[in-house]
Amino acid sequence: MKSRLYTKYTNEVVPALKAKHNFANVHQIPKFVKIVVNMGINASLEKGAMEDAAKDLTQLTGRKPVISRSKKDVANFKLRKNQAIGCRVTLRGDTMFEFFDRLVATALPRIRDFRGLSPRKFDGRGNYTFGVPDQTIFPEIELEKIKRQQGMDITIVTTAGKNDLALDLLKLMGFPFAEK
Repeated sequence: MKSRLYTKYTNEVVPALKAKHNFANVHQIPKFVKIVVNMGINASLEKGAMEDAAKDLTQLTGRKPVISRSKKDVANFKLRKNQAIGCRVTLRGDTMFEFFDRLVATALPRIRDFRGLSPRKFDGRGNYTFGVPDQTIFPEIELEKIKRQQGMDITIVTTAGKNDLALDLLKLMGFPFAEK
């Protein structure tokens, strides 16, 4: 069974984008490719910090995260080669739409004083990246078991080649952008 947002995309968003931008071919209509969730971990924290972040990311996404390691030594950051510095998960398909649904419907409105995300965080190729201050905005995380607050970066990758197409796609999908 397809997720609620996937059926919304096929039934409402595709016809609206096709009519608004006069696309001749269905394959020109922008769509989601993947969502990447990334948690950077301070290398100077204790040993359990990476395991805690990986466990939290597993709870949020339902996928086991990949541990990112440093490529070389950097003395100013007290960083050694091959030291764990973060973890990330790439979501595609049904899990991507389910995570996007949980993000938009429950997690983002739980941010304190939330008035929407900035529409200026596109990268020029139709991909949108934003940061979340801590993982406690997700209802899956149990507050009693949190040892430290950990922020994360979330990147939504689309097939839109331009920012305005991606902005229209995200707005039609219900993404909460701040009004100017």
